[in-house]
Amino acid sequence: MIPISDNYPVQRTPIVNWILIGTCVLVFLWQLSLPQEGFQASVILFGLIPKALTDAPLGHPQLLIPPVLSLFTSMFLHGGFLHLLGNMLYLHVFGNNVEDSMGHGRFIVFYLLCGVAAALAQTFIAPDSTIPMVGASGAISGILGAYLLLHPFAQIKLLVPYFILFFVWVPAWLMLGLWFLFQLLQSAATPGDEGGIAFAAHAGGFMAGMLLLPVFKRSDVSLLR
Repeated sequence: MIPISDNYPVQRTPIVNWILIGTCVLVFLWQLSLPQEGFQASVILFGLIPKALTDAPLGHPQLLIPPVLSLFTSMFLHGGFLHLLGNMLYLHVFGNNVEDSMGHGRFIVFYLLCGVAAALAQTFIAPDSTIPMVGASGAISGILGAYLLLHPFAQIKLLVPYFILFFVWVPAWLMLGLWFLFQLLQSAATPGDEGGIAFAAHAGGFMAGMLLLPVFKRSDVSLLR
């Protein structure tokens, strides 16, 4: 199921959300401009490596930047076009409403904190993993958690590829609830040091978003609308 849009309007232009999408796209274009070895090197040098973070968070002789800084740089890298497209689509559909509930400044801090929480969750599950983790999905998972608390009854338009493509509207609580349940089940079933999709990061980011939302939302914004 692929989210296309929602039916909950925003009052403010989602400037930060657009900037985040544009930044991720520009960084990916930079990655593509590199030779094949350079693309792989960008993932290793700027992605989050749990083993490096747990061993020497402030410095590691084989890495270009301190591992603690990779908590942030890893959010803006992607491993492929479909990886980028999926993340940016989710950010486009759900991020504008969350930004609207917080304001621009609080939203960027919220986004980065959710990304860090997601990366730390994956590191906690697999502290000895040497597989680089990249992508905005951890931070975006936090946005999904916040959206669930803000607008559980909003309708989400999904594109469903099942023999033929068709659209269906479902309530946000159903789509996001099933999404979170899938992340939890996959996280429990998938060894954290195997690579592939970082399900623990998704689950951790989602829970961080739910916990941080009451702190970051504007005082005049009510929950469960």
